[in-house]
Amino acid sequence: MKLFEFEAKDILRQYGIAAPRGRVAGDPDEAGRVAEEIGKPVVLKSQILVSGRGKSGGIVFANDAGEARRVASKLLGSTIKGSLVNSLLVEEKLDIVEQLYASIIIDRQARRYVVLTSTSGGVDIEEVALTSPERIVRYWIDPAVGFSRHAAEAMTAQFSDISQDDADKFASIIDTLYKVAIDYDAELVEINPLARAPSGEFVAADARIIVDDNAIFRHPE
Repeated sequence: MKLFEFEAKDILRQYGIAAPRGRVAGDPDEAGRVAEEIGKPVVLKSQILVSGRGKSGGIVFANDAGEARRVASKLLGSTIKGSLVNSLLVEEKLDIVEQLYASIIIDRQARRYVVLTSTSGGVDIEEVALTSPERIVRYWIDPAVGFSRHAAEAMTAQFSDISQDDADKFASIIDTLYKVAIDYDAELVEINPLARAPSGEFVAADARIIVDDNAIFRHPE
C-alpha cells in the first residue's frame, strides 16, 4: 500500500527526521490559511500516489496566501497522470544548499533489503544510475545481521563531496530509515531529496513509503 507524501512525512517526524512546516489543505481557502500561517513562500504539492508529478505540473510554488489560493483553485479537482487531485500539501519553500538521496528498498531477486544512497538527490535515482553510477553507494542487508549505524557510516564515508559532519548526519538518517522500514513492514522508504538547509539541518523535502500489502493487518493506523 502506497502512502501519501504527507503520511510518509508524519511517520518520519515521529522518528526524529525533520520535514518542512505545513499541512494538508482540501480547498483553496484552507490552502491560503496555511500559507498565511507559514508566513513565507510556499509550495503546493498534489497528493497523488504516482511519481513524476512535478514534471506534470502537480507541484507549484506560491509567494503569498493569495497566490496559494489561486494555485490551489487550479490544482484541486484537476487530473495529473491519471490521478484526481483531492488534496494538497502546503509547505514552506525550503532554502536548499545541497540535495542528497536515501532509500531502503526490497531487492526481490536477492530477497533482502538494499540501502541506496547518493549525493545526487532531487532527480530519479534510475537517472543517476545511468548517468553517474559512481555517485550511488549500495549496501545489501543480511537479514540475519540487520543494519547498524556503523554500516551507515561506512556508506557515507565513501562520499568525498560532503563534509564529515554532514556524513555523520546522513548516516544517522539512513540508520533511522532502516528502523522505519522494519517497524512498518515497508517495501520502500525513500527520501528524495534529503535537503540540507543553510543552517546545516537535513530536511526530508519529499518522501515515499510503501507498506507490504500482506502486513497491513499489523498496522491498523
